[in-house]
This record gives sequence, C-alpha cells and structure tokens, in this order.
Amino acid sequence: MGRLDGKVAIVTGGARGQGEAEVRLFAAEGATVVVSDVLVDEGRAVADSLGDAAVFLRHDVSREEDWAAAVSLATERFGGLDVLVNNAGILHNATIAKHTLEAYERVVAVNQVGVFLGIRSSIAPMTSRGGGSIVNISSGAGLRATKYTFAYAATKYAVTGMTACAALELARYGIRVNSIHPGLIDTPMVATDDPDGNQRLVRATPMRRSGEPEEIARVALFLASDESSYMTGAHVPVDGGVTA
Repeated sequence: MGRLDGKVAIVTGGARGQGEAEVRLFAAEGATVVVSDVLVDEGRAVADSLGDAAVFLRHDVSREEDWAAAVSLATERFGGLDVLVNNAGILHNATIAKHTLEAYERVVAVNQVGVFLGIRSSIAPMTSRGGGSIVNISSGAGLRATKYTFAYAATKYAVTGMTACAALELARYGIRVNSIHPGLIDTPMVATDDPDGNQRLVRATPMRRSGEPEEIARVALFLASDESSYMTGAHVPVDGGVTA
C-alpha cells in the first residue's frame, strides 16, 4: 500500500471497466484522482464511493477546453498533476468498404486526438512538479493487425507511435511516457460488441481466457509509480501471450 502516496492522477474513461479499476487501485495506493468520463452517473458514483480521494469531471477527451478544465480541477482540488492515464477509448467494428467517414473520424477524435491533447495538457503541470508519468492505454491492435477494426487499429498504432515520440521529447522534463497493450479484457465495451468474436479471441489466446480490468490496472499502477522510474518509451503487452 502507499505506492502512489501524495500523487495526483487523472484517469480518463474512469467510470467503468479498466478505467474504474485503475481509479480504485490508484486511490487505494494513496493517490487522489480526477475521474474523467462522459458517463456522468457512473463516473460520479465511482468518485463518490471513494470520498475525498476522488472527484468526478464530465470530460470529452476530444475537446481542448475539457482538458483545460481537467487540469485545472486536478490543480485546484488536489494541488497539481503527477500521473495521467489516457484510458478513454471507443471501438467500432466494420469492413473497410462499409466504414463511414463519420465513424472513422469519431474513433480518431477519442482514441488518437484525445491522447494527443492529454499528453500536451500534462506537460506544464507535470514539469512544475519536477516530472510525472503518462500511461497511454493502446491495444494489442496497436502492435499487430486485426480484421474489421480499421479505425480502432489505426488509432492504437498512433498511440504506440505518440508514446515513443513523447517519451523521447519529454524525458528532459522528468516526464515518463509508456503504453500498455491489452488483449481481450472483460469490459463492457468489449462484452457488448461481438460475443462470438470474443470467444474466438479467447481460443486464440495462449492463456485461454480473457483478462480482468484489475490486471491492466496493476500494470498501470507500476508504470505510474516510482517503481518504474527508469522506464520510458516502453510498450507493454498484457494480452495472455497473443503477441509473444
């Protein structure tokens, strides 16, 4: 316990799934957390359940003004910003031939532009505190090709690249930037999208099971904490062996 004592974090997409698991684990380890999401009722319930350790903010990660509000809230309520988990993301399945421009642009806005804005918005507040840790949630789809996830894979490959570029540029400020690449994780986003496809993915996973949100949260905790103080620019698969 106490691996994040005194640290202030923003976790996007913190209302459910992996984000909720990260929020709860970070709070249990001593952090104060801004729970960021567009799911107001769920996000507020998570924050309220943690008392003074968390506060909820309705936050569309594709909007610059919402990022300014998130950083301001972290600073005004908790005193600064040390950790950012860019967790918010959406999935859209379609063949390329039937993929609409509207759907493509929406996935890019959340999964790619949101991460860019998060990284950019964190530089000043983290630098003022002597450094920090940015954890980008990419995907196994950001390391290897998958069918019918054209926009999603494009954005997750982008997150992988942005992580590497930011790690190189921000190291001089003491800001570390790493990415996590989950495989099939038992979350609402995945469970409601394609159950038959999920079962095929389970069978294709060497460990023959889906992961739990808490298993991603524990890796995020390690990367957020000082235990990973010499890690930056790393891309960490947590996928049951799929990318081995």
